Amino acid sequence: MDADFWHQRWQAGEIGFHRQEYNDHMMEFIDLLGLEPWDHILVPLCGKSRDMIWMRDHNYRVTGIEISPIAVADFFAEHDISYHVSDHAWGSRYTSDGITILCADFFDISSVDLPPIDGIYDRASLIALPSAMRADYVRHLATLMPDTARSLLITLEYPQNEMDGPPFSVNEKDVYQLYGDKFLIELLHSVDCLANEPRFQQRGLSKLEEHVFLLARIIS
Repeated sequence: MDADFWHQRWQAGEIGFHRQEYNDHMMEFIDLLGLEPWDHILVPLCGKSRDMIWMRDHNYRVTGIEISPIAVADFFAEHDISYHVSDHAWGSRYTSDGITILCADFFDISSVDLPPIDGIYDRASLIALPSAMRADYVRHLATLMPDTARSLLITLEYPQNEMDGPPFSVNEKDVYQLYGDKFLIELLHSVDCLANEPRFQQRGLSKLEEHVFLLARIIS
């Protein structure tokens, strides 16, 4: 799965992963990140997530990373937000009041391209990646966040043989295998959500669970 895959999905409007409503789990558990007003939250692979609006409106500074310029332009247009664009070797930085989006490949961004990170919100990043890419994603994410930052991670679990991703199935065991050597992991919540997801029912899923994790860096 390369950049062209995501560019084609956005060009074709195949963005069933996008949600018009704020994520309930984000609103319920974000306080566990231990953030203060005006702290900085990183949202990797952010798409045009409305959750970034909620965070800004609750006095957090937000930086998203998104590879599709269509997604970035749509985000600012749909919320009538003015912005400034600056070009960089890795892509473009869209800056507005409270929300910045780096239009770039996530793996091209380094810590010097970001303000200090106080927390991470991952609702659709890890599950957007096939299993072969996830370890590299976690390793790179760890290079972007300081030891004091925590991450709120939301995953989906379903029988992978019943549906092609993305989103891909990521279970609790997968999370411990990926993050266990660098993070303390706490499972905060699990819920059977298939009844509320008709599009996944239509794709033939017999089971769908959503898991919410809190991750904290292991300090050696």
